[in-house]
Amino acid sequence: MDTPEETSDLIIERAIQGDEEAFSFLYQENLKKIYNYIYYRTGNYHDAEDLTARVFQRALNHISKYKKTNVPFSAWLYRIAHNLVANWHRDNNRRKEVPLEEQTELRNKQEIPEREIEDRQEIEFLLKAIRRLSHDRQMVLILKYVEDLSNKEIGDIMRKSEGAIKSLYHRTLLELRDYLGFPREDEY
Repeated sequence: MDTPEETSDLIIERAIQGDEEAFSFLYQENLKKIYNYIYYRTGNYHDAEDLTARVFQRALNHISKYKKTNVPFSAWLYRIAHNLVANWHRDNNRRKEVPLEEQTELRNKQEIPEREIEDRQEIEFLLKAIRRLSHDRQMVLILKYVEDLSNKEIGDIMRKSEGAIKSLYHRTLLELRDYLGFPREDEY
């Protein structure tokens, strides 16, 4: 009987050979985490859906060139997602526009209970602060808190040692605390 790791390796190998059913399995296995990563990086579900589709389209187009390494297949997908999101941010910084759903949200705020508005505002404030961080720092937070990955798994995805991830995570939390205006321990 194959172990889950051996089964995964066989599925990846079949996908590399052009087996659409195997790629479909990889798609289903990774769709939610790739979408979540992109959503938290963009803050817009329409763009997250579009970019997620582009990640898997790109993966499908290049699966024959995929080289099996000691890191999980999802690391390859995260790298594709990371690059697409970076391009998306670069392109969106060139053109500023208010998405339709934000315009609708402004009109509908009178219909939403006040506490829910406050909760949404706090979440949006936090997400805006996170989006001010470098791409690597955003990635470490999303992989740690949204995907609940270990430092080793994050290191595999980001091609860094576990110690480098611990350090990056610590520096990220310090920077985020400064963005949010929380006092440092030595300021009490």
